[in-house]
Amino acid sequence: MGVAEDLADELARDVIKYIDATGGDEKIIADIVGVLGASSQTAEEAFLTAIRVRRANIKARALLMERARAFKAEQEAKAGASKQPE
Repeated sequence: MGVAEDLADELARDVIKYIDATGGDEKIIADIVGVLGASSQTAEEAFLTAIRVRRANIKARALLMERARAFKAEQEAKAGASKQPE
């Protein structure tokens, strides 16, 4: 990645951590976009892209983990049922 993308991604990671730590202060995104946009449209766009990509990845990983837990529970239930005496 280029400098703008690297810096924007680092900022996006920190912002997501901040949002998680504060319990959901989403207004920080708009505030940061305002600061970035006032001086660099490139930085603003890179930041918004990084936020979207990271959030999409977080949601996708959560779905994957949910499916994996459900699969594991299903497999354990099947194994438990096959061990039952008849």
